[in-house]
Amino acid sequence: MDAGEDLGRVTVRVDAFLCRVRPLLDKGDVAVVAHGHLSRILTARWLGLDALGARQFGHPHPGTINTLGYEHGLPVVLGWNVP
Repeated sequence: MDAGEDLGRVTVRVDAFLCRVRPLLDKGDVAVVAHGHLSRILTARWLGLDALGARQFGHPHPGTINTLGYEHGLPVVLGWNVP
């Protein structure tokens, strides 16, 4: 049975994605579509947490919106599981 992608590899992939996305934010908003587990890891890494910190976020419900952004120059979660 396949256990899925290793957390370390997911972290590397998410960090590379964030490196590509952050410069785009200077020009405006960026929409990202991802499944729940990846959304939680993306959020943890956005906040500068270890990928295991993703466990501290509730699993996003299908079709909801999570919004990441900045407040006072710091990465924050602006919305989670918004219908």
